[in-house]
Amino acid sequence: MRVISGVAKGTKLKSIDDITTRPTLDRVKESLFNILQLKISNSIILDLFSGSGAIGIEFLSRGAKQAYLCEKNHFATKMIYENLNKTKLVSKAVVIEKDYKKALELLKQQNMQFDLVYIDPPYKANIAVEAVKRILSLNLLKEKGNLIIETDDEKRELLELEKLNIDIYDIRKYGRVTLIFLAEKK
Repeated sequence: MRVISGVAKGTKLKSIDDITTRPTLDRVKESLFNILQLKISNSIILDLFSGSGAIGIEFLSRGAKQAYLCEKNHFATKMIYENLNKTKLVSKAVVIEKDYKKALELLKQQNMQFDLVYIDPPYKANIAVEAVKRILSLNLLKEKGNLIIETDDEKRELLELEKLNIDIYDIRKYGRVTLIFLAEKK
């Protein structure tokens, strides 16, 4: 696993060998960042189920102003700090070691709002849409902000998302992985 582009390009990142974390494939990351490239500069992003921190670090490497990386697994958060130090991006990151619900509540208390939110929970957890609901109800998304869900069950997510006040503006499939791009309806 490596940083694909930007100031930390080519830096190898550590990853955990654990069934609860799963690195996003390079071809999925490349596509994701090609789609979002014009929205990254000076953005504030939230990587909600951060794992090793690779997605948040990629955003920072490509010019995001600040990244909030939320991960409840203690060993994973230690790895996030190692990867942030290795890429020299630690000063632009905030790591929150909490369950996503508590992390979102904390961010609300801090009056945070995000330009981009990446939601990649463990696939079997079935909590991506619940996370979207919480983000919207807590008003954590900036006016022209976007959410991205990474999932292996596109149909399940889309059925639930149809019930929300949200626009699904793009869907990309890469093997068993699907990226769903969302924006709040105004």
